[in-house]
Amino acid sequence: MATATAQDAVPEHHAPVKVKGVCNNSINPTWLPTQVKDVTLRPNFSFDTVEESLDAFARGEAIVVMDDEQRENEGDIIISASQCSVEAMAWMIKHTSGYICISLPEERLNELEIPMMVPNNQERHKTAYTITVDYKHGTTTGISAHDRSLTVRKLVDSTSRASDFSRPGHMVPLRAQQGGILERRGHTETGVDLCALTNQPLGGVLCELVNDDVFGTMARRDDCRAFADRWGLKMISVEMLVQYRESRDNT
Repeated sequence: MATATAQDAVPEHHAPVKVKGVCNNSINPTWLPTQVKDVTLRPNFSFDTVEESLDAFARGEAIVVMDDEQRENEGDIIISASQCSVEAMAWMIKHTSGYICISLPEERLNELEIPMMVPNNQERHKTAYTITVDYKHGTTTGISAHDRSLTVRKLVDSTSRASDFSRPGHMVPLRAQQGGILERRGHTETGVDLCALTNQPLGGVLCELVNDDVFGTMARRDDCRAFADRWGLKMISVEMLVQYRESRDNT
């Protein structure tokens, strides 16, 4: 019988999970962004269900998540870091602000020795930015879709170590609160909670949607719904996921 090593005893929250072709160093995309032909935009706004959205997220699809209208009033594309292919990353960069982030648990950030960006967070919504990083191996400058997709996958790879990442870099880790969206109702916590609810390594890649106009304006609720329909994506709100978690925790 083989003897377990210290490397085998990785924390459960980011143990390697093979999900439909995804495993550590390589990735065989199970989802590629494809625009829906002749899409009929819905006459009245509606969200998809949380259950439908979780199923899509588990399959490696990106979903759109709106936060509260009185908060940021923005929609983020979110995809599991472990399933973030080069194609998915390139698509995200094209249709968002391009400031791609990855939300990670505090425990994982500590393991990788990724500290907070500043000791005194003065950001309006207390978004917990850390020092930026690049994966060192198999990358060039770190900014390409290839390099950024590899970096996010390696951030949730249990075999990665602190020495595998250079600082500063081009990927922006965000520290999620331990209580998830029940503690802080932000996209950061949503990214980690979506992974937890679908049994994937905890790391959500996210970025804010922008409109395809000359000013690059932020996409609001109806803009996000139209975008999701054009690309066949599910769309929910942070509040819907909060209610889903609360109902599960109370049963």
